[in-house]
Amino acid sequence: MTATQVLGDWGGTNLRLWRLRGGTITDRIDGPGTTALAGNAAQVLEERLTSWAAQGLIERVTLCGMAGSPAGLLLAPYVPCPCTVAQWLAAPATVKVAGINVDVLPGLSHRSDASVPDVMRGEEAQVFGATALEPSLGQGSHVIVLPGTHSKWVTLDDGAIRRFSTAPTGEVFALLAGKSSLTGSNEGGTGSFEEGYARGLERAGEPMPGALFEARAARLMDGRSQAWSRGYLSGLLIGAEVAQFAPGTGTVVVIGAPALATLYSGALQSRGIASRTIDGDAAVLAGLTQSLQQQDRT
Repeated sequence: MTATQVLGDWGGTNLRLWRLRGGTITDRIDGPGTTALAGNAAQVLEERLTSWAAQGLIERVTLCGMAGSPAGLLLAPYVPCPCTVAQWLAAPATVKVAGINVDVLPGLSHRSDASVPDVMRGEEAQVFGATALEPSLGQGSHVIVLPGTHSKWVTLDDGAIRRFSTAPTGEVFALLAGKSSLTGSNEGGTGSFEEGYARGLERAGEPMPGALFEARAARLMDGRSQAWSRGYLSGLLIGAEVAQFAPGTGTVVVIGAPALATLYSGALQSRGIASRTIDGDAAVLAGLTQSLQQQDRT
């Protein structure tokens, strides 16, 4: 039987595994993120590898992301920035799951000029993958944003991740939209998510505490829908993030899922900043594939 290699991105929200044979993707399996694992990461991974293992030998599994966190398979190191792709690939942690060798690639760490600490796990694979997909990103300086639960703003200099900053925008949105009283019940009202998002962008430059309450007051006074209020919160939070981290000029590269990337592109456009998008799945696969190429060379 043909040997199989598995690549995976294990985040806090989702697990994505791709099976490769002869360098070609032949299947994909999804699973829960590490925040829902309750300490049984190895069991979750083994369960998802079983059907593939029955179809042929799994030679190796390579994972990035929260697989290397305390909630994952084992604690993988952080490589300090600035970091090149070679430095990132040189420091995997290894463990066996169901008798299969599993490489867990490291995350990255950074301290700002004010010594504020920051970390990432998984986004570095997308950034280095983007440089493989678009070699022009390996030359000069570029700003990259990776939207998500914890959005990352990365400065890439000649292919090396020089520094980055994190904004937990997705997590804050989930808390406000799902746990607070700001969006109310899903009953009645007018206005779409997109309309609310546009209004949130309009107010994104205002101090956040006072601007937040329009999400609720607009439902009560203006008859807005829950979708409008959710869009408003999204626009307010993403707009504030872009206002803080985006450069004043140049093009920002957005790496992520299409729907979320569209929201960030719109927020950047509202501030007169150009952007272009790279698909997040394509980027992480390109990044992880470089680890296979590294293994072939050693």
